[in-house]
Amino acid sequence: LAGGIILGVALWLRHDSQTTNILYLQLGDKQAPNTFYVGIYILIAVGAVMMFVGFLGCYGAIQESQCLLGTFFTCLVILFACEVAAGIWGFVNKDQIAKDVKQFYDQAFQQALMAESDMNNGKAVVKTFHETLDCCGPDNAVGVITPLWRDDLCPKKEFSLKNIIESSNCHKKIDELFSGKLYLIGIAAIVVAVIMIFEMILSMVLCCGIRNSSIY
Repeated sequence: LAGGIILGVALWLRHDSQTTNILYLQLGDKQAPNTFYVGIYILIAVGAVMMFVGFLGCYGAIQESQCLLGTFFTCLVILFACEVAAGIWGFVNKDQIAKDVKQFYDQAFQQALMAESDMNNGKAVVKTFHETLDCCGPDNAVGVITPLWRDDLCPKKEFSLKNIIESSNCHKKIDELFSGKLYLIGIAAIVVAVIMIFEMILSMVLCCGIRNSSIY
């Protein structure tokens, strides 16, 4: 059950419309950075393997098999180590993921401003960012005047001083997007880790109980 929950959360994060719209973009020959998906793929793998290992543990408990319960415990230890490694990776790279996406956006934004023709797809990339995140411009002076200067790049809104002032820059929106997703991944990883610790303890208790009962 825990494996199914983790697999479901991971698949939802993998196919979330906001992240897929952004991370599938391509600027010329350059693909948008998709380091974010590394952690997602690890969660998917852990969830799928946990489902299989869970069935193995249930069958071992029903059959009172020390061998199956020992295998179940070993698999849990390996999965736990993989999850800890993924958690360390996510903590180390949590700021780098958003930074790489912001750099990709800035490059597309510069191309969109400088392009006099449709020779590159910078404008299309920038418009996808703006429409997906409901933002306009980077976190600098150019971003502040973008709704006035290049309104064709920004989401269509009623022109008013209030909308211009309240318009969010895309750097902030990118930070919010990936920090929120990584926060969900972190919660899912902690929940899985706690469940796995209890499962390891329970499997060892059952294994020792079966061994002691066989002696008597």
